[in-house]
Amino acid sequence: MWSSQREWRMSMDRKARIKDGDKCIHCHLCQKHCSFLTKYGADIGDTVKLRELAYHCFLCGKCSEVCPIGIDGRGIILDMRRTEVEENGGKCREKGYAMLLLEKKDYIFRNKRHMTGKSVLFPGCNFPSFYPETTRKLIKILKNEADMGVLFDCCGKPVSELGLKEQEGKIIRRLNERLRAADIQEIVMLCPNCYYFLKDKLEIQVLSIYEKLSQLGIGQKVDGKGSLFLPCPDREEQQWVSWLEPFFQKKPDIIKGTQCCGLGGCAGGKEPELAKGMACHVTGEGYENVYTYCASCAGNLTRNGGQGVSHLLTEILDCNEQPDTAKSMINRMKTRFW
Repeated sequence: MWSSQREWRMSMDRKARIKDGDKCIHCHLCQKHCSFLTKYGADIGDTVKLRELAYHCFLCGKCSEVCPIGIDGRGIILDMRRTEVEENGGKCREKGYAMLLLEKKDYIFRNKRHMTGKSVLFPGCNFPSFYPETTRKLIKILKNEADMGVLFDCCGKPVSELGLKEQEGKIIRRLNERLRAADIQEIVMLCPNCYYFLKDKLEIQVLSIYEKLSQLGIGQKVDGKGSLFLPCPDREEQQWVSWLEPFFQKKPDIIKGTQCCGLGGCAGGKEPELAKGMACHVTGEGYENVYTYCASCAGNLTRNGGQGVSHLLTEILDCNEQPDTAKSMINRMKTRFW
């Protein structure tokens, strides 16, 4: 039984989007540009096959990007996951995600003690994990210069990408209620994943950290002598790239032909070799310096042999901190007590 007319409509909408796969002309462009689709010899229109493999997809959106007739392949796979959850009584039946859900569903390292002022920094999960000293420095600068507070929490994207639409809604409602109760009017994101996931879901203004630093006149210029790796959510719009431009002496060349750092879509556990291959495709190309503005990308590229991988925020704030891949979980746990 449907608990509401709205839920019934949402279910029908998901099935309609999955049917969009029937429009596929099987030109194989998506397969050519996606290692997951290549491995299984599938196009995004092979929906029967892909339904069984929905949790093996990295949700990077490369298939949507190259499709000549505009099929949203990422949306189709995500709707398949949501349908599976719906058919399983609202629970994810796939194995291997228990620890992720334990941490993220009601974020266990949440810290809201320093939600002061009208504007707060939202570091997300992975930046404080890999760059704890830069995080501390940034919090101190923003407090001193703009009376900004900080909220350590999870945006909910990992839970959403498992197809848990109901749990996603609870996370968004909790965030909005928390911000409303503290009378916060602006939230500043360190992570492009958090930004794109939350920008249309929160009731207040959402900014990137680079917009905020530009407004405040904070941060040094980076020489730009390197190559820029784009995280999945910003690859098409490149909105964050435009916000970064004032911080470059010379704009770096954008790395082309990449799919994902290997952490997208919670698929790494299902496809460890593909995930490693995606990262190694970047780290094995011989780039002398690789810049990124996503902590997840920086951490995973470094874990897979990347030399000279730099998060731009550490350069802009003159920290030059390298990603702490060995103690990332411990660092994240510590933020609960900051």
